[in-house]
Amino acid sequence: MPFTLSRRALCSGLAASALSTAPAFAEDFPTRPITMIVPFTAGGAGDILARVLSQRLEPIWGKGFVVENRPGAGGVIGAVATAKAPADGYTLMIAPSSTMAVNVSLYKTLPYNPATDFIPLAIPARTTFILVVNNNLPVKSVSELIAYAKAQKEPLAYATAGPGVPHHLFAELFKSMTGINMQQVPYKGSLPALQDVIAGHVPLMFVDLGPGATQIKAGQVRPLGVSTAQRLKELPDVPAINETLPGFDVASWQMISAPAGTPRAIVEKLHRDIATIMRDPALQEQIDKTGMSPVPSPSLDDLQAYVKSEIARWTDVVRKAGIEGTM
Repeated sequence: MPFTLSRRALCSGLAASALSTAPAFAEDFPTRPITMIVPFTAGGAGDILARVLSQRLEPIWGKGFVVENRPGAGGVIGAVATAKAPADGYTLMIAPSSTMAVNVSLYKTLPYNPATDFIPLAIPARTTFILVVNNNLPVKSVSELIAYAKAQKEPLAYATAGPGVPHHLFAELFKSMTGINMQQVPYKGSLPALQDVIAGHVPLMFVDLGPGATQIKAGQVRPLGVSTAQRLKELPDVPAINETLPGFDVASWQMISAPAGTPRAIVEKLHRDIATIMRDPALQEQIDKTGMSPVPSPSLDDLQAYVKSEIARWTDVVRKAGIEGTM
């Protein structure tokens, strides 16, 4: 019996010690540089955002910040590297909705599970897309485009930056919600796709704000609507597609995640510090200038639920587009 009592006392002491040191450990975090993996090449939205945020987090954490580009396989290589990294808070990833939601249904086999292999920390920014048409197309609104497309005997062509990307999936969602017949014409990026819309080789596309804003403001293409439910302050006269097509509210988002198993105290500290810098109006303005829009930070539980809901949403779109398991 004495042995049993001593063992209980020892276990109780160890448990109390662990509980008391966990918050202190989180307060001491970080004690060395943090690596932010970007699963795409330098210069893209995620890379730009990672470098902007690291400049704000370094003074708070007092440690260096390394942005590591790990491109390849549509974001899979970087995602797998993050999922397999030690779950200690020193390896994070910033990745778009394609990596965190769409790839689940696009790939025949995916070597990571966005819903279980990561802990979402924040969605610092999202990118709104604009539905634009060639100036010679005889439509000036979303409703006119729908009517025009339904009157055509052949499918209406639309340009994309490649299969499975937001330009493609947003158009497929629009197609399924309106019942119109459209056919994808894939390009190797937003700019060449947009140039062919301007030239009239393809009548329309969903273009992200970054490459599209200049041409829209210059009158080289006609904007019909923005993809989010709210209008953009950069294009206040362009209505939301949602105003004509209720329920259409989509954007490409960037999410910061940690490997599953990262201690809760560290997760909460990361989440709290990122949320704090995101409330800075100067940082919000800096993000606006990149063509992205800053996003108020949801709770950790809401972020986890959001990933699951986005996986379900885009799986349905991918299936209806007939591209499930094509990569």
